[in-house]
Amino acid sequence: MPKQMIKNYAPAFISAIILAAFAILGSSLVGFSYESTHEQILQNQRETLRRQINDVFPEAQHDNIVIDDVVSIKDDELGDDEVKVYRATLKQTPTGLIYSPVTADGYSGDILLTIAINENNQVTGVRVLQHKETPGLGDKIETRRSDWIKSFDGTSLTSPRSEKWAVKRDGGDFDQFTGATITPRAVVKAVKNTLQYHQLNKEKLHTMEPDS
Repeated sequence: MPKQMIKNYAPAFISAIILAAFAILGSSLVGFSYESTHEQILQNQRETLRRQINDVFPEAQHDNIVIDDVVSIKDDELGDDEVKVYRATLKQTPTGLIYSPVTADGYSGDILLTIAINENNQVTGVRVLQHKETPGLGDKIETRRSDWIKSFDGTSLTSPRSEKWAVKRDGGDFDQFTGATITPRAVVKAVKNTLQYHQLNKEKLHTMEPDS
């Protein structure tokens, strides 16, 4: 190649080398950043989940690491999505199950729930983990907005009676919100369905192989 052509192409070649070096350096930095933060993110997620479970199922009622004893199920009664079920035991004896169903019946979309039920088929706690309900109306399902969600504590399929598992507007025992009936109706239905599933399947769930 003539010297003049080499001279002409040299700046472009050098620029390409520099760009490639920066690309490699950038990829390395991204990889390093991911590795250094990924483990911390996972630890934070585990801690959040642990607190959520302890919020709905008393620590005194289990001595196992509940977040590590989980099975995945799929059943029409619990919705269209796969549901994770966390198993609580005390001295290797089952004491309850914590379900994570998603109800698609919310006013503005899916509502992700945590529902804890003990071996006596009683609800020990319900919390809403994620939703898109209207601020000031449907978001009263959150504990920071109202205590409504705590009205499920201690309930079962016999208390109230099955036909009373509905909002008061539909003849049931549970309050609705002023200007927002669809949201509480969806949550009540989801809790009732989970109770029904639990009563029929709790023994099977405790004997399933845990997720790997």
